[in-house]
Amino acid sequence: MKTLVIGTGGREHALALALSRDPGVSEVHAAPGNPGIGAFATLHDVDPMDGTAVAALAVDLGADLVVVGPEAPLVAGVADAVREAGIAVFGPSRAAAQLEGSKAFSKEVMAAAGVPTAGSHTCTTPEEVAAALDEFGPPYVVKDDALAAGKGVVVTLDRAEALAHAAGCGRVVVEEFLDGPEVSLFAVCDGVTTRPLQPAQDFKRIFDGGRGPNTGGMGSYSPLTWAPADLATTVVETVVQPTLDEMARRGAPFVGCLYVGLALTAAGPRVIEFNCRFGDPDVQPVLALLESPLGALLHAAAEGRLADVEAPRFRDGASVTVVLASAGYPESSSKGDVITGVGRANGVNDVDVIHAGTALDGDDLVTAGGRVLAVRAVGYDVADARARAYAAADLISFEGLQRRADIAAEPLGVVEGASLKDS
Repeated sequence: MKTLVIGTGGREHALALALSRDPGVSEVHAAPGNPGIGAFATLHDVDPMDGTAVAALAVDLGADLVVVGPEAPLVAGVADAVREAGIAVFGPSRAAAQLEGSKAFSKEVMAAAGVPTAGSHTCTTPEEVAAALDEFGPPYVVKDDALAAGKGVVVTLDRAEALAHAAGCGRVVVEEFLDGPEVSLFAVCDGVTTRPLQPAQDFKRIFDGGRGPNTGGMGSYSPLTWAPADLATTVVETVVQPTLDEMARRGAPFVGCLYVGLALTAAGPRVIEFNCRFGDPDVQPVLALLESPLGALLHAAAEGRLADVEAPRFRDGASVTVVLASAGYPESSSKGDVITGVGRANGVNDVDVIHAGTALDGDDLVTAGGRVLAVRAVGYDVADARARAYAAADLISFEGLQRRADIAAEPLGVVEGASLKDS
């Protein structure tokens, strides 16, 4: 099977790497990819937002499967263009991708499907925002309605900060705060059937202890030994399947990865948000532990035959990912700083260095984004995987490198206040 992965970041590197290790995959291509993906796949200089160009490349390659990684191309309808060219694509249509493209639409679908989630109001004026904040009270949760690269949410005790965030967003969704540890669950969907992957947990804030602004994610781990053993089954029954049924009823069947961000409250799992793609970096440790073939799973979803393939199988042990970010992130990012030590870290047993924001400057690997690299390790348990990941991360350096020292040190939200700090 020939596969084409669309995107440039860590999620796309992790997906392409897992596909390259699948015996059923003969070729891996990426557009435009990054230097890390280029070590084992063929790169193509194609704009991931240009659906016509992506579809033409897939046809030219004779691709059997196209995997569209990031949310922006999905919301722009790139998957539609590939489907119209007659090629199987893992990724929702423009209409279905509105589950992430619009928080208000997502809430509307959840309400219609009876999905357990936080109470909310969609607001377009300062007066509406103020009234919603007063209704729900602190902690205040304000979400930009549109795509914001994982950084459009403010969770704060400061009403003025919540109002200021709303003022800078346009239309927002103001929600009640959900108290409890947060979990990421990825559901592979074919429009009718779903196959859940193993849950993970992502650390969003830039600094240790859940301090500082939100980022796209500073690290993650899986499995969650403290979570209910039947969590995935419960979420499929109460969240994913009702959502698939509702999207099908609306004439926009969801084919791709439905990311379910959850709070495990005292009343049970409640949805914080939906995304229309795999989360980054939280899917990275999940893919490291996936034992069954990824290519066959995604291809079956793309062709509407998930019911005919085995449920995903995962190996024993655990995986931890630690993100290395550039100076200034998340407000800005430093580009062009020379990176050293990646080869040494990649040479450590059970470690992969995932490229998220890198480029080549002559013979030098340099920073080219906010989240630069992710060091992913597999171990006997979470503590072992965590030790391996940090030991490998110690081998990598570049000017202004930022990383958290507490990834997977303790579950978020199990310690008091963490669900507020790292939401």
